[in-house]
Order: sequence, then structure tokens, then C-alpha cells
Amino acid sequence: MAIRLLPPVVVNRIAAGEVIERPAAAVKELVENAIDAGARRIDIALRDGGQSLIAVSDDGSGMTPDELTLAVERHCTSKLPDDDLLAIRALGFRGEALPSIGAVSRLRITSRPPHADSAWQIIVEAGAKRDPVPAAYGVGTRVEVRDLFFATPARLKFLKTPKSEQGHALDAVRRLAMAYPDIAFTVLGEDDRVLLRLAATSTRAARLAALLGRDVAENSLPVEAAREGFCLSGLAGLPTLNRGLPRDQYLVVNGRPVRDRLLVGAVRGAYQDVLARDRHPVVALFLDGPPAEIDINVHPAKAEIRFRNAPLVRGLIVGALRHALEVGGQRTSTTVGAAALAAFHPSPQGSAAASRFAFPPNPPPHRLAETGNAFLAPNPAAAAPQPEPEAPEAPLGNARAQLHGTYILAETAAGIVLVDQHAAHERLVYERMKAALAAHGVARQSLLLPEIVELDAEGAARLAARTEELAEFGLVLEAFGPGAVIVREVPALVPGLDIRALVRDLADELAEWGEALALKERVEQVCGTLACHSSVRAGRKLSPAEMDALLRQMEVTPNSGQCNHGRPTYVTLALSDIERLFGRR
Repeated sequence: MAIRLLPPVVVNRIAAGEVIERPAAAVKELVENAIDAGARRIDIALRDGGQSLIAVSDDGSGMTPDELTLAVERHCTSKLPDDDLLAIRALGFRGEALPSIGAVSRLRITSRPPHADSAWQIIVEAGAKRDPVPAAYGVGTRVEVRDLFFATPARLKFLKTPKSEQGHALDAVRRLAMAYPDIAFTVLGEDDRVLLRLAATSTRAARLAALLGRDVAENSLPVEAAREGFCLSGLAGLPTLNRGLPRDQYLVVNGRPVRDRLLVGAVRGAYQDVLARDRHPVVALFLDGPPAEIDINVHPAKAEIRFRNAPLVRGLIVGALRHALEVGGQRTSTTVGAAALAAFHPSPQGSAAASRFAFPPNPPPHRLAETGNAFLAPNPAAAAPQPEPEAPEAPLGNARAQLHGTYILAETAAGIVLVDQHAAHERLVYERMKAALAAHGVARQSLLLPEIVELDAEGAARLAARTEELAEFGLVLEAFGPGAVIVREVPALVPGLDIRALVRDLADELAEWGEALALKERVEQVCGTLACHSSVRAGRKLSPAEMDALLRQMEVTPNSGQCNHGRPTYVTLALSDIERLFGRR
């Protein structure tokens, strides 16, 4: 078959398949255009999850009739004034979004610059473009996308349900709204139901609280770090505030929300010894760096990026997150206490009052309850032995009792603290083991028969170049020809180690991140296992002195708010909350 030039319409539809793979991608591109146009307010409307209608309105700079004509042509853009792909400062720059959307839908753009007498409108249907015509519209731009993918019916078969597609579109808007708190966003769904409404704010913290919720805002730690021209800021959630999926992990690079494997790997490395591997923390990180060090032109969707020095950026993120967690000390999430209080409130259907009365009686008036409490209070004139003065108040209070041989009950000036003695001691032992490893290194065990592991030449060279670092963690190896390494010693902490699998994992991770993550994780995992099995077991009776000693050690130990698996080590109940349980407030 002879080679031929494809028609422009087919070329545009092929390009659209790369840029617009679902309605959320179209929403993302249109909102990015509005942000680049200097909009201060952006309104989005969705119907059928964006399949039948996507409408994005903004109050930005608008376009003239000539600009409208160029905007729907491929590779026409105003965002590369110097044609320098190493100095990209706008969200869009490829000039592919609008023509790609117009190639697979019915596209209508109405726009008016601030000083124009009237607005103009252009229509593109399945790639066929009409001439601009005058229209009635205020300052700004409105883009309507109807019947998305009607020109490519095969793509419709791969769309999810309208609710699922709506969720993806909302997520795209939320990520952009997180990066630009000074812009107001509104998203309307079916029957003009408000799906998201965010007022413009001058602080990033306020926008994060509005997007992620008060629980995240109250149970997060500030992140601030800088290294070699890169500045990192944001929030890191406490380990006890975690999720089953990594959906609440956000990375914004130079104002651009991205999904990058580097963030997932860095977060996993930072939280690896304070969180179970099947749980994921909540993080929102904002990274600013030199544009020349960041390659944005990697994929048509612009969701992936590459760093010239990826190990530097990963080390910055890991170090900043670990420092924030250490500064957080023994804090645990307030959601743990809230969940404990919720367990005290009986269900209305299953309560005793509901079973005894068709109409449960109202609680007594507050004044009557207080009068009864005063009547039952002991006579203040009665002589009572004066308690001995107690030691100064400690953050976790003073131990008062041990419950069921497992939990320590401590009293503070503001309420009570319940401590899981096994989980708390597990963290203390683990931190001591980590300190000992840092001071004296990892004990090594020589192999009776050295293990030869065959690799590709590049992987073997990478491992041979990092032999000193690997030896610090107990793995002694050296080059053995152009495509193999020989392992002579392994960490004594890791019995039954699959040496071949470990070495291959290390070679892959050195290629990806520049650090030997697998070995560190496995050594620390063994430390965690040893700490768990050598800690105070549930059911062991403790003396008051032992309980107080455990509390005092927790107060000075990093990450003591959670065990090595991410479970909370203690729960705090405020006195005011306890009084509410008994109707005293």
C-alpha cells in the first residue's frame, strides 16, 4: 500500500486522542487557558459528566476575531513569545487543546477583550471551522463543548459512567484550584447543582483547608525546605491521618499540578517507618525551581514532567517530610479522638430509650441538671485529706491506672489520655534501634559461598559505583565482569534474604531515583518487626513507675504518636468533650 499524507481532519483527531482522552482532560485544558488569560473567576458547568456539555466561563483578557480564528488552529499559541521551550511560564504552550477538542466535538467559543465594543463567536464542529460572527457577551471568554467524542464514536465506548467522569473532572479542577488560591472557582452539575464553590483567598492555607477539609488542616504539619535553587512548601498529614489510596497526594511544580512517580516514591520513603505499606498519607506539596531544570514538554497532556536532577528533588522532598514529622513529635491526629467520642454516642435506632419508649423523653433542662449535681456534691466543709503536691504537668499527664492490662489511663489538666502500651513501647524500641544503626552501622554476615548476580552492564556499573553506600547498610558487593556483581556480605538483620531479587531491585531503583531504597526499606522493616516482638506485650501488668516512665519517654521520642504500622499510640479526650457525654455542657 502506498504511503500518503493523511487529511488534516484525521490528523487532528489522532492528536485529539493524545490530548483529550476523557472529559476531565478537556476541562483541565480549558481551565488552564482561563488561568493563563488572567481570570479572577472561573465557572464550569458539566452535563452527563462532561460528555453532553462542558462550559467554562472566565473574566480574563478575551480574544479578538483574528485571535479566535488562530486559536482553533493547531500549534497556534500566545504563550511562547521567544519560542524557548526551556523557559515555559504558562500552563499551556503546545497550541493543541482547542483544535483537538474541536476535532471531536461541537465547539463554540465566545470572547470579548476588555476594550472591545462587542464580543465575537466562532464555531468548530468535528474539525470544520466557521468564520467568526458578532455575539452578545461580557468581558472574558466562554467555551462550550457539546457532544464530546461524537465524531469518534469508538472513544465513547471507553468512557466510564457520568458520575465517574464527573469525579475525574472535579479532581482536575480541585488540583488547579489548589495551585491558584487567588482565583474563585465554581463547578455546577446536573440541574445547576453546586459541586464545588471556592472563594478567592489570599492564603494558600485557606484554600487547602477549603479543599481538603478541616480535619486535614488541623492534623497536618507545615513543610518548608530549600536546596540548590528549589524551594518546597506545603502540608504533610500526620501518619495517623491516612487513606487507603494515594488520591490525596498533590504536587504542584511551578504552579502546574502534576502526577509524577517521583512524588509517590518520595512520600513512601519519607513515611516508610511510621505508616503501614498499604496505607497512604495526605500531602500537598508546592515545588518552585528554575524552569531550565524542569522538562514540561514530555507528554501532550502536560501531566508528566522530568527533572534534570531527580535525585536532588527526591532527596529534598524526603528530607523535608521527615523533618516535619520529627518536629511534630508525639502528635497524633485529632480524628482519632473524635472517632473515640463517636463510639460513645448510641445509635438512635439501637438505643435503650428507643426500645423502651415510642417517643424518647427529652433530656432534663441544663439548670435542673446543674442543681442536681450541686446537691449530690460532697459537703465542702467536711474535712478531707489534702493531696500531696504533684509534679509539674507533663504533656501526656500522669498515669492513674492500667485498664485490662493493655491501656494506660493518664490524667492531664485538660482531660485524659489513653495509651496503648504495646504500640507506644514498639515505637520507643524502634527509634532506639534506628539510633543504634545510625551510630554503629548495620551488622553484616559473610556468605559461605559468595553469590554472583548477573545484570545488564549499566545496572552492574551503577551498583559498583555505590558500593560504599551499600556497605553502610550491610551489603558488600563488587563488580564481577562487565555484566555481573558478586555479593560477599549481607545484613545480619535480614535472615533468609533473596539476594538476587534484592540486587536487581537495587539496580532498578538506582536507575530511577539514584538511591538504594529497597535495602533501606528491608532493613528498617526488619527493625520494625524486631521492635514489635521485643516490646511490652498487651496484658502485662505495669507498676505506676513503669507507666509514668513510658509516658515520659514518649514525650521525648520522635514519631511517638503512632506505632511502626501507622496506628495511633494514644487517644486524647478533652474534659469539655467528656462533660458533653454526661450532659454537663
